[in-house]
Amino acid sequence: MKTLKFKTNINCSGCVAAVTPALNEVAGKDNWRVDTQNPSKVLTVNTNLPEANIAAAVIKAGYKIEAL
Repeated sequence: MKTLKFKTNINCSGCVAAVTPALNEVAGKDNWRVDTQNPSKVLTVNTNLPEANIAAAVIKAGYKIEAL
């Protein structure tokens, strides 16, 4: 597995809850986390999937995302 990092606008526990179903479906439960304390709201994902798959799930959930 590789570790992917993204800058997002997922900035609170409500946002994390909203994106959880999409990320769990794509990356798998316990394979991702969002550091809401970091000013860049960094999403870290452990996966073998391409960055585009993760980005698509986050965008579909209504959030912005860009690779770091």
